[in-house]
Amino acid sequence: MLTHRTSEIQNRLHHFLFRSLDELMADRLAMDAESVVLDLFHRTASRVPAYRTFLGAHGIAPETVGSFDAFRQLPLIDKPNYMHVYPLPERCRNGRLAECDRVAVSSGSTGKPTFWPRSIIDELDIALRFEQIFHDSFWAHERSTLAVVCFALGNWVGGLYTTSCAWHLAAKGYPLMVATPGNKKDEIFRVIQELSPSFEQTVLLGYPPFIKDVIDAGLAAGIEWPRYRVKMVFAGEVFSEEWRNLVGERVGSKAPCYDSASLYGTADAGVLGNETPLSIAVRRFLADRPEAARELFGESRLPTLVQYDPISRLFEVHEETLVVSGDNGVPLIRYHIADKGGVVGYGEMRDFLRDWGAGPLAEYGLDETFPCRPLPFVYVFGRADFTVSFYGANIYPENVTVGLEQPHIMAWATGKFVLETKESADGDKYLSVTAELLPGATADDQKCRTLAESVKAQLLRLNSEFANYTPPEKQLPKVTLRPFEDPEYFPAGAKHRYTRR
Repeated sequence: MLTHRTSEIQNRLHHFLFRSLDELMADRLAMDAESVVLDLFHRTASRVPAYRTFLGAHGIAPETVGSFDAFRQLPLIDKPNYMHVYPLPERCRNGRLAECDRVAVSSGSTGKPTFWPRSIIDELDIALRFEQIFHDSFWAHERSTLAVVCFALGNWVGGLYTTSCAWHLAAKGYPLMVATPGNKKDEIFRVIQELSPSFEQTVLLGYPPFIKDVIDAGLAAGIEWPRYRVKMVFAGEVFSEEWRNLVGERVGSKAPCYDSASLYGTADAGVLGNETPLSIAVRRFLADRPEAARELFGESRLPTLVQYDPISRLFEVHEETLVVSGDNGVPLIRYHIADKGGVVGYGEMRDFLRDWGAGPLAEYGLDETFPCRPLPFVYVFGRADFTVSFYGANIYPENVTVGLEQPHIMAWATGKFVLETKESADGDKYLSVTAELLPGATADDQKCRTLAESVKAQLLRLNSEFANYTPPEKQLPKVTLRPFEDPEYFPAGAKHRYTRR
């Protein structure tokens, strides 16, 4: 019996269940994140055999790391130098897998699955991110809520992790029922039609393109989404504010900053940050001002922008990529996620907005009568290798996405596409966009021309490299329209990849 875990779990459960979100967050805001992460380092060096060996291999004595400056000199860990070198049990506390009580799996870029053990203790920390969304955005503490988990179930990280965190909120007293149809549309529709009428609001949680597929297929099946006061929680992909508007309109959303939220998470580190009404309003402001976004983020594309709790997950930036430290089933100390992105302090963001004349953000949907939590921001582009190079210009899927997500196009296109550079029979390079049609929609030359012009217009607006490097006669992409769930380009159930080389 692991009796030492029993008291720890009881204490953490009591702390989470019997304190309000405001109390929990106030405590965290009063804590010193640098001291917390330094303590995590020493506990990990003491209790995790693999990390102790890793430090020894680098000639580092843990007792010499007594300041945050010294902490920042520690070597980064990543999958090749740590996860793939040391056995899984040795990466856990006390060298025992049994210190954890659940496991998730990530597919990995090589196709070989990686296992990520965790415990309820780790999960309660992540449940705070869900509570921020359900409380601050959805007001689920006051409204009866049906949460419909549309992530794939099984060992994959999204489904059961989300389900567990939602269950913790229900145990805390939120009037919340959790349904788990997974990524089966027929089951989702059955849940909605049978249960949603009994609740004041319904929350769909899933991968953004799949949630949109559910909404579109539901409309075709006669589901009247607006009557269920639908909210949405997304994870796993960057999307545009045009996309948020369009999906929101289809479910009857009137408050874009409060009716949806995106999570930034990974299988290895859990949920790292979440959209808030403030971060969404800021992002909507920046979407209207590409020049401001370019100054802040250094690129023409708009990243995911979330706020994060540095007591839970502390971010650093290494060569324009993200490094995170946080406690978990496998504790992570300066773990190189390698997602391209950066951090912006809360005060720094406020100063930036002031310098750009943002003023009150009410016109972007923020209700400023409710105080915002002064948490720092992290922005995430995702992996840099999803770009396509054309005439020396780096073209990002996020730029093309905006071209597809115009209302007159989304009437017949799903928003999914594949971006490629191809070569004609004469050896000329051209930009190719293969787009997916909605169920029942048909392809024709006019749709292809309309979509090509829209993509070109947005590339010229958002991507200065494309505008300056690409000859005008080569700027119009060639568009091909494929049927819904085309097996070659848009297979059902597979995570979509937006670029091919």
